[in-house]
Amino acid sequence: MYQFEKLDKKLLGEQIEDELMNYILQEPVEIGQRIPNEFELAEKFGVGRSTIREAVKGLVSKGILEVKRGSGTYVISTRSMDDDPLGLSKLQDKYKLALELFDVRLMLEPEIAALAAEYATEEELKQLEQLCDETEQMYLTGKNHIPKDIAFHTCIAKCSKNRVVETLLPLINTAVMTFANLTHRTLMQETIETHRAVVNAIIDRDPVGARCAMVMHLTYNRQALVKKNKEHQEKSFMKKVSEKHKK
Repeated sequence: MYQFEKLDKKLLGEQIEDELMNYILQEPVEIGQRIPNEFELAEKFGVGRSTIREAVKGLVSKGILEVKRGSGTYVISTRSMDDDPLGLSKLQDKYKLALELFDVRLMLEPEIAALAAEYATEEELKQLEQLCDETEQMYLTGKNHIPKDIAFHTCIAKCSKNRVVETLLPLINTAVMTFANLTHRTLMQETIETHRAVVNAIIDRDPVGARCAMVMHLTYNRQALVKKNKEHQEKSFMKKVSEKHKK
């Protein structure tokens, strides 16, 4: 059971909303799946059912959950509408979207990392190293690492000192989020090692090394996604065959 300080009702509701979102991401509860009922969630988080209803209502307003009367509450997205200005979360085939986003990332991020190695300030280098440490720690302790992972890639983009690159941050952030939601921490060690390689090259002011390290990072991720997509397609095919035989 979760333990929370006794806070005023509004603040507690917001806190439970954050914890419910973390639960959805870490369990994980995949898109289309139902979350536990109010009673179970109230017991899990150690709060009243009215607080759970408030938290659910908050996630419904953000496009994360959908309440179906007589059926339950379902996850319809793992990305808030506020955090998805491009509207890419509306696309149904998440694996196809993720692979298309990787095409774009491979075009952009290696060069962004190379620019960061040239133009990052000393203060930015310290911030980048800290974000790398924090992302790694959250990975290793089983906590939701996605926000820190996004902050890490955002920091690299800002280090490039290219104002156009900064306008592309929503695209990069969406790509990181989409990949993380589909792979569920299956590349923890590879991510930790390649993140560190990118950071070390940028700190060493090595543009070629930063470019290569980012290519390696994205390649590992894409290979894992291709494998997951194949497994997903095979599972979907077998399900259709099974349903056909039942008719």
